Amino acid sequence: MRLAVRDWLALVRPGDYLVLVLAVVLVGMLGLHFWRGGAADRAEIRAAGKLFATVPLSAPQLITVPGPLGLTRIEIDVGRARVASDPGPRQYCVRQGWLTSAGAVAICAPNQVTLALLARQPAYDSLGY
Repeated sequence: MRLAVRDWLALVRPGDYLVLVLAVVLVGMLGLHFWRGGAADRAEIRAAGKLFATVPLSAPQLITVPGPLGLTRIEIDVGRARVASDPGPRQYCVRQGWLTSAGAVAICAPNQVTLALLARQPAYDSLGY
């Protein structure tokens, strides 16, 4: 016996709708909680693989990092950071624009400079589980 949609809806009670709505809200809240990760609160700058500076993302500032090709300028703003200029030929790290989420990284490989945003609580990483 096959039920039509109209017959199926007649079997659904108000409590069933309530359970469905609560389940959707719960799944949404869990998704936001586990996949959001922590907000970035500091930037870590490395030159030639060594830590150059760790700066908070609480105040605007401009940092100049020396590398083998020249100077890389890193701009820090409230809650975000970017590579403003780099002497590398392809400008991949500059084209990434503003980094805002924890775990985001801009790598200026020819000049051996990296910019990474960090948080107290790391973001969810499906490869780590």
